[in-house]
Amino acid sequence: MKETSLLHDPCPQSTQGKWNHRAALKTRGFFEPSRSEAVLQTLTEDVIKSSEIEGENLNREQVRSSIARRLGMDIGALTPVDRDIEGVVEMMLDATRHYAEPLTEERLFAWHAALFPTGRNGMSRILVGEWRDDRTGPMQVVSGPVGREKVHYQAPAASRVSAEMQAFLDWCNAEQALDPVLKAAIAHLWFVTIHPFEDGNGRMARAIGDLMLARSEQTDQRFYSLSAQIRQERKDYYAILEATQKGDMDITPWLHWFLGALDRAFDRAELVLGKVIQKARFWDNLAGQSINDRQRLMLNRLLDGFEGKLTSSKWAKLAKTSPDTALRDINDLVSRNILVREAAGGRSTSYVLIFPER
Repeated sequence: MKETSLLHDPCPQSTQGKWNHRAALKTRGFFEPSRSEAVLQTLTEDVIKSSEIEGENLNREQVRSSIARRLGMDIGALTPVDRDIEGVVEMMLDATRHYAEPLTEERLFAWHAALFPTGRNGMSRILVGEWRDDRTGPMQVVSGPVGREKVHYQAPAASRVSAEMQAFLDWCNAEQALDPVLKAAIAHLWFVTIHPFEDGNGRMARAIGDLMLARSEQTDQRFYSLSAQIRQERKDYYAILEATQKGDMDITPWLHWFLGALDRAFDRAELVLGKVIQKARFWDNLAGQSINDRQRLMLNRLLDGFEGKLTSSKWAKLAKTSPDTALRDINDLVSRNILVREAAGGRSTSYVLIFPER
């Protein structure tokens, strides 16, 4: 693939001024007290959702703990983290925190090795930290049962990958007049079209896109997750990729879709920021009060979006304590108007947070 094949019509519209929303997310004054929490939540969402796009479900607490530890954030007790999650976090943080560093072959190999620390994807051994070969046939993106597979895309032959990637890397690191947001969109598409690795290409393409977006903003802090938006629109994402790759490589429709998804990611970020600010106000209201570690853990679980009803038995299980201790913790918070019992009583008694008035 040559650069010109991807730049058939790269500028459907200028993005200058279109992303004032992004600047607002970065500079809005009321958000400053919650900045670290928002960065942590955004990065956690980005890692989890990028993997979900590929059908992999990561443990949220492990991802959050890994990011917090690497960024030196104090979030209380850290959850032990599996090697594969550490690798995904390491790649994403390297892309977003070191966005100004050149994108090189060795850097991509290191990312790939971090994604597959055992040299396997599930039960299958794969080439790790090197470009793919064609020992098992052409690199194809397929779906459907064996014998009735649908080929969505066939990548360039392995013999072309080294030269194609050198052209890609030279373009990524070169100064250009091209709008940097459009450059992020093109880099994402170009990489996933070359498909240089045996596995992990989607996650790496999104990491490269995030790196380019960080370059466009000249900051390693961001409060929106494009991967989370892509996960929400996964079917459309794969459809536009397939249509672009199977077409005449006019990438205008892809650019329109990418910019639209990015805009929707900003809108979604407003909801996330609202929750972060609400969480900050909640803890500010409890400043000076005695909250034990179990209570802090469970209150944060509720603030981060607890699934289902909170009961004393769930409290005991999640906080790893006895039912009697769990009930004492809960009753203490109820007596201080931090939690309130819901209407149903008896064995189904559940509890919800009381938020301070603004």
